[in-house]
Amino acid sequence: MPLSNLFKRVSQAPTNPGTVVKPRQFDVAELYQGPVQSEVAPGEALPLDEKLRQAYFWIVNNAIISPHYDIEYNDGPAQTYVLGDSKRTLTLPSAQSYSSYILLPLLTFATRRKCLFVGGPGRGKTASAILMGVLAGYPLKEVRRAMQHGHPQMTIADLLGNPLPADLVNAQDMESIRIAWRPWLSMRVKIVDEYNRIPTRTQSALLTVMGDNYAEVLGHIHECPESAWYLTANDDRGGGTYQVIEALRDRIDVIVEALAFNPRFLGDLLLRIEENVRPEEVAPRDVIFTAEEVDRMGEEIRAVAVPEAVRWRLEFFCGQFEFFETAGVQFEYMTKDTARLSGVDWGQVVAADNGRDRLKDLGCQTKNGVSVRNLMTLLVFAKALAYFRGNREVALEDLRQILPFVLHDKLQPDLEAPFFNSPENAGYRTDRLSWLRHLFDLSCNEFDRLDLDRNDPVRELAAEFALGLDGVSERETRSRLSKIERLVGTLSKGRKLYGPLYGDLQKLKYLHQRYTNYLHWLRAQ
Repeated sequence: MPLSNLFKRVSQAPTNPGTVVKPRQFDVAELYQGPVQSEVAPGEALPLDEKLRQAYFWIVNNAIISPHYDIEYNDGPAQTYVLGDSKRTLTLPSAQSYSSYILLPLLTFATRRKCLFVGGPGRGKTASAILMGVLAGYPLKEVRRAMQHGHPQMTIADLLGNPLPADLVNAQDMESIRIAWRPWLSMRVKIVDEYNRIPTRTQSALLTVMGDNYAEVLGHIHECPESAWYLTANDDRGGGTYQVIEALRDRIDVIVEALAFNPRFLGDLLLRIEENVRPEEVAPRDVIFTAEEVDRMGEEIRAVAVPEAVRWRLEFFCGQFEFFETAGVQFEYMTKDTARLSGVDWGQVVAADNGRDRLKDLGCQTKNGVSVRNLMTLLVFAKALAYFRGNREVALEDLRQILPFVLHDKLQPDLEAPFFNSPENAGYRTDRLSWLRHLFDLSCNEFDRLDLDRNDPVRELAAEFALGLDGVSERETRSRLSKIERLVGTLSKGRKLYGPLYGDLQKLKYLHQRYTNYLHWLRAQ
């Protein structure tokens, strides 16, 4: 076999041997029934999760040199080694683990979301993005020509399209002017290279395309298909020509860091030079996805279940951060968002917050909370990761592994917090991914300590309300109101306020108001 053919080799199915479970709801339920076969029968469609894994292993084995297996899973005990003066741990995972630099862009492709590559020049960010366009079935030349290159003079017309000159001269009204739209707007994979070099005004036009899937020039609208987006930046913390507007940054779903090249893999680079092979030019047809397959894969990913036990821990984690007691007077406004919108110096607001244990309180480590968009993104990517691994339910470890990449620049650390001033935590000041995962671990430990899996009276009251109010009598309504009031009294006795407790009290106030409104309605009948 010629050496160049090595780059076309696709892993044989199954790439993730194990128990295959029936899906919850699919039109093609037979895909996952029966025992796992080592080969797909002639003419039989390959399950899309298996095809996605084949794409991953083709990329990691042949296309992109990425030995950084930083998304770690274990099946039983893992071998660990303590290294260096700082006593850092090297773990050899005992189950199939993955490179975030390859897996996260692939999950972005499967879910048609938005991924930002961050890293120094020459680390393959643009090449990785181009590879995603090839997987979507576009010719390599078309992908390269459609890629938008950020530069300081980029105008809205450069980005979106120009009015036709003849129409500008002859048109009697704006509706008569035709627009020559840029071809990239109609592609299902969109690439913007060095997006932080685009002028602010043009960033606003890009935001409309990214957020609302349409482009607008001179009042004319061009509808864009739902797409996977890939953006690159050498430095996403102010190193670009222009500051990226906050709304545009918030539209980015996951951030992937391009880690340093390991010289031990120099031989692989030499082979590519000697064989004159570029992997993106020889992508095998077996890992190319049609538009219909991507649509169907998105449906299958959305059908992956999130068990209650996983959701409860995510609720508890997110409840840690938004609460800020000294930011407001009325209960609802005691949040970090209130402090941020006020324009008051952050250090001044923090100095007034002296009633809690700032080392114990996880909320003191951040300057903000988790937004609705962040939560939705986190759930989508957790489902996608579970789907990629061949499961039909999200495991807690799936959520733990994906969370740092979603909240990478969304949950902002307060580096002046006592946690970061401890010598043993110094590494978390710069390693944001590890900090976020550690933060989630601390939250889960506290959840277990409080035994909230088995003993959560707020959840019990919420579950009772979720059954509906049809047929609930006035007497029963009053009884439920009393239970809520007693629980609020119990929770508020002599306790410091922390994020999860603040969220519980807010939930109880909501339930109390709903029952109060219902009671008034009953009386009016």
